[in-house]
Amino acid sequence: MSKIQIFDDVEVKLVQQMGSDASVVQAARVSVTGENVPDVLLNNRDMGLINYLMRELHGTPFESNAMTFYIKAPIVVAREFMRHRIGVSVNEMSGRYTVLPGEFYIPDADRKLINIGTSAKPEFALGDSTQVEAVQLVLEDSYKNSWRAYEYLLEQGIANEVARLALPVGIMTQWYATFNARSMMHFLSLRTQVPTAKHISRPQREIEMVAEKLEAEFGKQFPEVYAAYQRNGRVAP
Repeated sequence: MSKIQIFDDVEVKLVQQMGSDASVVQAARVSVTGENVPDVLLNNRDMGLINYLMRELHGTPFESNAMTFYIKAPIVVAREFMRHRIGVSVNEMSGRYTVLPGEFYIPDADRKLINIGTSAKPEFALGDSTQVEAVQLVLEDSYKNSWRAYEYLLEQGIANEVARLALPVGIMTQWYATFNARSMMHFLSLRTQVPTAKHISRPQREIEMVAEKLEAEFGKQFPEVYAAYQRNGRVAP
């Protein structure tokens, strides 16, 4: 059996980006005045417009841009990610066409393990050392067994698409995801838990880890849009 590799984090990289805060202003102004605004540094009037659009939930001007990301995370995260279908395009590594890498996710000791809330309103607490050790040892053992089964089926000539059935949702996968600013804000509103948000979400920690890395890059690329999003309670327009 080949050796498996264990990860305790996700990976998010910006691949390419189109548009800026100014492109939001351009899209908004053309709809009401036909004005072709040059792509220049924003003035106070422009920033006020961005805030107005955000506050009044005028969403389409925030769609005139794009950000493509490379994401690496466990399959359990990818399946939650696929729930976001409006304004998000996704291409994922296929276990039909390639042999999957032996890469698996095990949460680190800081990951809250115990649900002290309800299924509808989960709240999590840290586990004790015995619980942390149980998660890490059991998952690693399970991964080794499933990887052994996967490799055995492949060695027997079984097709990739059938052999992969032996693998768990903790195996790492990779995908490209393309957002516009509007779809990004919608994603962040559901996949982050921020006390200052008007509507507080309770995402699974692993997809929140992806969301936090996406949010950091979004804030860099669209600082005025991001500031308005924060100012208005993190509600996607």
